Amino acid sequence: MVLSAALAPYAPAPWVVSGEDGFELVEHAPEGSESFGRLTAFHGQMGMYVRALTYMLSHGADGLRQVAEDAVLNANYIKARLKTVMSAPFDGPCMHEALFDDRWLEGTGITTLDFAKAMIDEGFHPMTMYFPLVVHGAMLIEPTETEPKAELDRFCDTLLALAAAAKAGDVARFTGAPFHAPLRRLDETLAARKPKLRWRPEPPAMAAE
Repeated sequence: MVLSAALAPYAPAPWVVSGEDGFELVEHAPEGSESFGRLTAFHGQMGMYVRALTYMLSHGADGLRQVAEDAVLNANYIKARLKTVMSAPFDGPCMHEALFDDRWLEGTGITTLDFAKAMIDEGFHPMTMYFPLVVHGAMLIEPTETEPKAELDRFCDTLLALAAAAKAGDVARFTGAPFHAPLRRLDETLAARKPKLRWRPEPPAMAAE
């Protein structure tokens, strides 16, 4: 992270400075400096805190209350629209996340993962899948406070159409999805256990091949 001259005096240690002899690592803030001290892994990623603080200060107390209420309202709107087709594990209103399980997919041959992959073909990033762990086949939808009603309706209409296709037996639409993304269905288990941490371009094909 590069800091402006105005923020540099408050930078947490350790930091790197550039001098006549090259770069130097400063492990601890000098005595009397305005730095708030050494930052360790326990404190997390500094940029995240700066963005969060900026967001809170820009909204103020009344604004934070409003965005929180909007997020809860949006989640409950989604839950109300989808719960007639998708099964919700818990009754009553939710907070800022609408939670569904996979009971409504029983007998279709389609899993939560299949349904989420099909959402990619419809232009939507999949919801959080299989969390919380206490809910079988969990689908956790968090619309946030910034989504307008028109976008929430477009999202819900898409999921309802996908649900209708799943129940109508259009299994291939889901088990092979996504079809229109740059990358097709990936093996998430293999990717997690044997990740490729370096990218190398494919060598050009030889004329004799």
